Amino acid sequence: MDDGRSGTADRVADRLQPADLVGCGYRLVQRRRHPDVPRTEAARRRLERLALARRIVLDALPTRPALGDGRSRRFLRIDIPAPPVSAATEEELEQAEFDTLEALAAEANLITGATFTGTSEGAEWRVDVDVLARRPDGTYLPVIVSNHRVARPHEASTMPMVATSRLGLSEPMDAPFRQRHHVADGYRLGLAARALAEVGLDSGWGGAIGQDRTRAFITRTGGYQEALTTALTAPLPDAPRRVKECASCRFWSLCEPELLATDDISLFLPGDRAAKHRAEGITTVSGLIDAPAGQVSELARAWRDGIPLLRRVDRATAPRADVEIDVDMEAYLDQGAYLWGTFDGDEYRPFVTWRKLGGAAEAENFARFWAWLMGRRAAAHAAGQTFAAYCYSSHGENHWMLQSARRFAGRRFGEVTVPDEDEVTAFIGSDEWIDIFRSVREQLAGPRGLGLKLVAPEAGFTWDDEDFDGEESIHARRVALSGGPEAEGARARLLRYNSDDCRATAAVRVWLDAGAPGTPLLGE
Repeated sequence: MDDGRSGTADRVADRLQPADLVGCGYRLVQRRRHPDVPRTEAARRRLERLALARRIVLDALPTRPALGDGRSRRFLRIDIPAPPVSAATEEELEQAEFDTLEALAAEANLITGATFTGTSEGAEWRVDVDVLARRPDGTYLPVIVSNHRVARPHEASTMPMVATSRLGLSEPMDAPFRQRHHVADGYRLGLAARALAEVGLDSGWGGAIGQDRTRAFITRTGGYQEALTTALTAPLPDAPRRVKECASCRFWSLCEPELLATDDISLFLPGDRAAKHRAEGITTVSGLIDAPAGQVSELARAWRDGIPLLRRVDRATAPRADVEIDVDMEAYLDQGAYLWGTFDGDEYRPFVTWRKLGGAAEAENFARFWAWLMGRRAAAHAAGQTFAAYCYSSHGENHWMLQSARRFAGRRFGEVTVPDEDEVTAFIGSDEWIDIFRSVREQLAGPRGLGLKLVAPEAGFTWDDEDFDGEESIHARRVALSGGPEAEGARARLLRYNSDDCRATAAVRVWLDAGAPGTPLLGE
């Protein structure tokens, strides 16, 4: 069988890139077989965001020594026009790599847009490096730009860091941060280190600039090499398997018919969830249904029959209160929370800022949300009523409540003040802050999951924008801040979607309190 490595595929497309080494291996097979299948809109938007991040970083890099560096200090920056990630020809790649090697030979202090190719364990690869910074010993520090959060503040840890504006000029200094590891970022730095080692210029260190574009966090690259070798030498699969990323993959329309034709078990149990059953010789959904595998067999049957939910209990329930507030939060990447939506059963009230996150606007917005929520709580108590605030899967809300308190505690805006961390911790640990997802998970089972978008329709709720999701919200947030003609529409769409999430949470808990009518009992 053709494994995707042979045929008439262009040699450039055959070169492995760091993203090819993460996640679904069959995606690379399909890309080589079907090079004309275009990227999805979501994928194009991710590339646009990364391109914007690179422009911000490149503009922040030094072009000359600063006043305190001494007038006589030599500084050379070379900017190489990097070829497109996927559309470059072999000739363009060769030219980009030649320009990179020429810049290294010139001992440039900063090189941007570097490209390397190489062969490891028989696998041809390519890596694009956003920045190469020369060190005092003549070696180079490869630095990549990522849209991940590459480090978090941490009082008990330190890691080397250098300001983006000082790359090529200053040595890293220890800062109170802890690294956040991302496999694809590690592979990029690992390949860059291999390429530099080929020309005797590897420093053994690499840097990553994440969502905070002002800092490059430095780490050793040796720790990536073993995993990188394993990934480079891993055989490509000869058939697809469904994984989480399939939902947004451009090749899903090609893979799904193959999976349906074989009734592959990954249609129901994606990724590694079916490993145990495959080891027992069960490779199809029908085989799993017929196997004496208990609950998983029942759920597989429900999946095949199109039954979205099953009850684990005779009668479902939900915690209720006299005064009920449903809350849903929207954050932009890892930069901050810009929208706290609330619904009291009659009115949707958003607390929102359309200004830059991380400063006074975000702090004031959170302070006003907190003051309003605590005001409703205090009024209920004063009236002798019970109070509860609800959300669906509290991880995000809890995280950003605590982060907001940690970053902005004590800041006052008129009559409202950002609470401290102890106050937030006390509230989210109380019986008055309720995660409805916990009630759903304890009482229901879903062959396709238990997300709000899957459960709320069974409670009779529908969204105005059915296709709006996390990727769409990230894009809409960017448009909302653009100031362009589409900004108002994007803002309205974000508010409408957040309102629906609040209302959907309310619908689910009311439906649960009614016993989850229409939901079959698991085991029947």
